Amino acid sequence: MKAQEYLLQIPMWAKKKNTVKDVQAFLEVMGRPDRKLKVIHVAGTNGKGSVCAFLTASLNEAGVKTGTFVSPHLVDIRERFLIDGQMVEEAAFEESFARVKETADHMVALGYCHPTFFEFLFYIALDLFVELGVELAILETGLGGRLDATNAVESPLACVITSISLDHTQYLGNTVEEIAGEKAGIIKWRRPVIFDATLPVVLPVIEGRAFILESSRYPVSECDWEILEGSEDGFAMLVKRKGEQPLNVYVPFAASYQAQNAALAIRTLEVIRGLLDGPAISDEDIIRGIAKTRWQGRMERVKPGIYLDGAHNPGGIVAFTQAVNAICKESGKCPRLLFAVAADKDYPVMVRALCAEVGWESIGVVQASTDRALDADVLAQTFSSLVSCAVNVYETPQAALEELADGADTILFCAGSLYLIGDIENVLRGEANDQF
Repeated sequence: MKAQEYLLQIPMWAKKKNTVKDVQAFLEVMGRPDRKLKVIHVAGTNGKGSVCAFLTASLNEAGVKTGTFVSPHLVDIRERFLIDGQMVEEAAFEESFARVKETADHMVALGYCHPTFFEFLFYIALDLFVELGVELAILETGLGGRLDATNAVESPLACVITSISLDHTQYLGNTVEEIAGEKAGIIKWRRPVIFDATLPVVLPVIEGRAFILESSRYPVSECDWEILEGSEDGFAMLVKRKGEQPLNVYVPFAASYQAQNAALAIRTLEVIRGLLDGPAISDEDIIRGIAKTRWQGRMERVKPGIYLDGAHNPGGIVAFTQAVNAICKESGKCPRLLFAVAADKDYPVMVRALCAEVGWESIGVVQASTDRALDADVLAQTFSSLVSCAVNVYETPQAALEELADGADTILFCAGSLYLIGDIENVLRGEANDQF
């Protein structure tokens, strides 16, 4: 059985999550690959993937061989394993899978639980990065932080905590403060922590944890950057730095919320640049890296008049609506929405925010290709109770695109589920292939 086929079957039968100590026991049998790598550990509710992408691109410019472990994937599971920003090759992926499966079989024979889907992927990432000679590994947490498999890493080079809001409350807590406590669980003894300081209620949680662990603290907020000018394709911003000249960078994303993510990545690079053995990271590397960053499905303009954004929780939706209004104001065009959502998300709150903040010309709903998806008819009824514009149900994302993306004076925004974004990416790839 090939790796991807085996891995995608794991969630159907391996549901018990191992403890962090169990994960460390697994890593011991693997030869502690985590101890052979310098690691940047990234947690947060929103923005993790974008921060990882900014970091990866800038490190590439500096000549630092970088391995990046992110989730979820949109089309191919190998999207989660990046070497210098590129999806890992099939042969290397299959070889790492085989080594990890051999270890998993051994651990199960000893009485340990089979690794969950995410745990298995984490082990593959570490194995890949060591085998391929990575100099610096960027590890994005899965769910939470304190109990996450990636938290088995003992002494990362730096810890990064992005914006925090309510999501996965059934696992992480019912308040932002409780969720912040879970995310702050990645902070390690005397390791620097760079964190989003835009939400005042989370500051005592993160600062307190860092103080106990004697970790140097680097808060980043809106006071640390300024957007100079923007367009549909990106914006120029000024990043303020204590004791140094401000850094003028171009961020190639239409969404203004990426300014905070870029600032977090820049501050992280400044913190770690003296801690690497290899090439130095210059301001020029950072400027070029930020400008070259690409990250699928995060207010990504995939075609003229079509944007994809993976906003799938209330905090992400607020940032999404702000970006929609800014883009439409700049372009003078009317917004259309294509939306799908998982049934276990707080979709009534998300729908209310979408309807209250944006004057949609029309709304389309569809059921994403996952067994967790909310029924499209239920979603349509929720929208229809709050808006006066047309709300249409579509059988497939392709059918929705054919109808909603045909307006010269409109822009189509697709959001609500990363499964939907993956479905649309597949449709667009098929269209591109048909042209050749």
